Amino acid sequence: MRVEVAIGQQIAHLREARELSLTQLGQAMGRYLGKPWSRQAVHQAERGRRAFTAAELAAVALALDTSIPALFLADAGPIELPGATISAEDYRAILLYAGDDVPLDGVEELIVALHDIAEVVSRPTLARLAKIGRIAEQVASTAGPPGEQHPARRNSPETSGIDHESCQRAGS
Repeated sequence: MRVEVAIGQQIAHLREARELSLTQLGQAMGRYLGKPWSRQAVHQAERGRRAFTAAELAAVALALDTSIPALFLADAGPIELPGATISAEDYRAILLYAGDDVPLDGVEELIVALHDIAEVVSRPTLARLAKIGRIAEQVASTAGPPGEQHPARRNSPETSGIDHESCQRAGS
């Protein structure tokens, strides 16, 4: 995969996770670049059909509330640069500033794990499951002894209009 494609995929992923339109991202970038990118320019960038200046990378990172290295994250495949193709491991390694004192043992695994966690956490399904869990806890905390209908459960907003007495009669 070309490095521009890897960056473009990350831009698209982050933009969608933040529920921004192509136009909204272009306008947000304009605050940092002096003029906004058009919808088409953002679309071209997401498709890997344009190179980026340092200022453009900084503007994208700021507009998406992320870091520049996060824009470079890619799938596990090799990355194509104009003069050579490098392995996924070597590509991930260049995204880190290690300094002289930082050991590199396990750092690659940590980067991959953090990337995977970020993908999972950004899924809309998890937000829905968390909401369902909160509602279930609320219902459970308002429940009385078995067989007794708690007054707060009869027509509370948490029940979303479910008539629990009818459900109990139907189940008996």
